[in-house]
Amino acid sequence: MTKDEFVAKVAGQTGMSKTQVNKTLKATLETITETLKKGDKISFVGFGTFSTSKRAKRIGRNPLSGEKINIPATKVAKFKAGKNLKTSIK
Repeated sequence: MTKDEFVAKVAGQTGMSKTQVNKTLKATLETITETLKKGDKISFVGFGTFSTSKRAKRIGRNPLSGEKINIPATKVAKFKAGKNLKTSIK
Protein backbone atom coordinates (compact mmCIF):
# COMPACT_ATOMS: atom_id res chain seq x y z
CA MET A 1 0.00 0.00 0.00
CA THR A 2 1.39 3.39 -0.93
CA LYS A 3 1.07 6.54 1.16
CA ASP A 4 -1.60 7.91 -1.22
CA GLU A 5 -3.62 4.69 -0.95
CA PHE A 6 -3.28 4.80 2.84
CA VAL A 7 -4.43 8.44 2.98
CA ALA A 8 -7.43 7.66 0.74
CA LYS A 9 -8.44 4.67 2.89
CA VAL A 10 -8.21 6.62 6.16
CA ALA A 11 -10.12 9.52 4.61
CA GLY A 12 -12.87 7.12 3.56
CA GLN A 13 -13.07 5.56 7.03
CA THR A 14 -13.05 8.82 8.99
CA GLY A 15 -14.94 11.20 6.72
CA MET A 16 -11.98 13.59 6.80
CA SER A 17 -10.64 15.10 3.59
CA LYS A 18 -7.49 13.64 2.05
CA THR A 19 -5.73 16.93 2.77
CA GLN A 20 -6.59 16.73 6.48
CA VAL A 21 -5.47 13.10 6.69
CA ASN A 22 -2.24 13.90 4.85
CA LYS A 23 -1.45 16.77 7.27
CA THR A 24 -2.23 14.56 10.26
CA LEU A 25 -0.08 11.72 8.94
CA LYS A 26 2.80 14.11 8.22
CA ALA A 27 2.61 15.57 11.73
CA THR A 28 2.47 12.07 13.26
CA LEU A 29 5.53 10.85 11.38
CA GLU A 30 7.47 14.03 12.17
CA THR A 31 6.64 13.66 15.87
CA ILE A 32 7.79 10.04 15.90
CA THR A 33 11.01 11.01 14.09
CA GLU A 34 11.75 13.91 16.48
CA THR A 35 11.13 11.69 19.51
CA LEU A 36 13.47 8.99 18.21
CA LYS A 37 16.15 11.60 17.42
CA LYS A 38 16.11 12.58 21.11
CA GLY A 39 16.67 8.94 22.07
CA ASP A 40 13.20 8.52 23.57
CA LYS A 41 10.71 5.84 22.65
CA ILE A 42 7.03 5.98 21.70
CA SER A 43 4.55 3.30 22.75
CA PHE A 44 1.08 2.78 21.34
CA VAL A 45 -0.49 0.26 23.71
CA GLY A 46 -1.62 -2.79 21.77
CA PHE A 47 -0.03 -1.61 18.53
CA GLY A 48 3.69 -1.43 19.27
CA THR A 49 6.74 0.54 20.34
CA PHE A 50 9.15 2.64 18.31
CA SER A 51 12.64 2.95 19.78
CA THR A 52 16.28 3.32 18.80
CA SER A 53 19.26 1.05 19.20
CA LYS A 54 22.99 1.63 18.87
CA ARG A 55 25.09 -0.54 16.59
CA ALA A 56 28.77 -0.72 17.45
CA LYS A 57 31.42 -0.15 14.81
CA ARG A 58 32.58 -3.34 13.18
CA ILE A 59 34.66 -4.74 10.38
CA GLY A 60 32.84 -6.12 7.36
CA ARG A 61 33.83 -7.48 3.98
CA ASN A 62 33.20 -6.11 0.52
CA PRO A 63 31.27 -8.95 -1.17
CA LEU A 64 32.84 -8.24 -4.56
CA SER A 65 36.50 -7.92 -3.65
CA GLY A 66 36.58 -9.64 -0.27
CA GLU A 67 38.58 -6.78 1.23
CA LYS A 68 37.90 -5.71 4.82
CA ILE A 69 36.02 -2.45 5.36
CA ASN A 70 35.29 -0.47 8.50
CA ILE A 71 31.60 -0.01 9.22
CA PRO A 72 31.07 2.96 11.57
CA ALA A 73 28.86 2.91 14.67
CA THR A 74 25.31 4.08 14.03
CA LYS A 75 21.92 4.53 15.64
CA VAL A 76 18.99 2.66 14.06
CA ALA A 77 15.21 2.79 14.48
CA LYS A 78 13.40 -0.28 15.80
CA PHE A 79 9.76 -1.31 16.00
CA LYS A 80 8.39 -4.01 18.27
CA ALA A 81 4.83 -5.08 17.52
CA GLY A 82 2.35 -5.09 20.40
CA LYS A 83 0.16 -7.98 21.45
CA ASN A 84 -3.02 -6.80 19.68
CA LEU A 85 -1.15 -6.26 16.38
CA LYS A 86 0.53 -9.65 16.62
CA THR A 87 -2.72 -11.51 17.25
CA SER A 88 -4.72 -9.60 14.62
CA ILE A 89 -2.41 -10.52 11.72
CA LYS A 90 -2.27 -14.27 12.39
